[in-house]
Amino acid sequence: MRRLVLLLAVLVLASGCARTVTEGRPVAQAPLDAASPFDQQGSTDPSASEEPDPQTAPIDGEVQGVCAKLKWTDLPYPGAKAETPPTQINYDSTFDQSCRWTTKIDNFEVGVSLRFREGRQITIERTTGDWDVKGHKVTYLDRSDEQDVEPSCVLVVPYDGGGLGIIIIDSSGKFGTVCDQGRKVAEVLIDRETS
Repeated sequence: MRRLVLLLAVLVLASGCARTVTEGRPVAQAPLDAASPFDQQGSTDPSASEEPDPQTAPIDGEVQGVCAKLKWTDLPYPGAKAETPPTQINYDSTFDQSCRWTTKIDNFEVGVSLRFREGRQITIERTTGDWDVKGHKVTYLDRSDEQDVEPSCVLVVPYDGGGLGIIIIDSSGKFGTVCDQGRKVAEVLIDRETS
């Protein structure tokens, strides 16, 4: 069933990437990941993991917790100031915290999304490998060579007594490999874990 959810995510992602926005500026747009590749606390209904349309799900609440620890200037994408908030927060109700930073670079959608769960690890069904990043085991799935999805990398790491999931999507090829981008995001967040 998780594979079906992941396949649905890929199909929705592929169909949702054709919106026009101003280049190099953070914008609310189609979700980077229409269905979460992370575990869904036992849910077996694929529709339960679909993310809301950004037109009906604007930023909700204040940026806090894990989402407040990452800034636009921590990301390799140009055009935003550190104080610019994430494109969207609190959009995935299956997690305690969720946020995303998305923009268009040369007509390619790029960005990062985070999900955090308190008191419980986040897992992914399939993995490519893992790294030791500052004493934390970061497990990842590299999807950059898969023909049927946008170049992406899904990472999970034990974090602050719970679990953190990171998704990087970048079709531009301008900012290094997607998993290297994800590793750098993980390093930033691990450095700021107790702050």
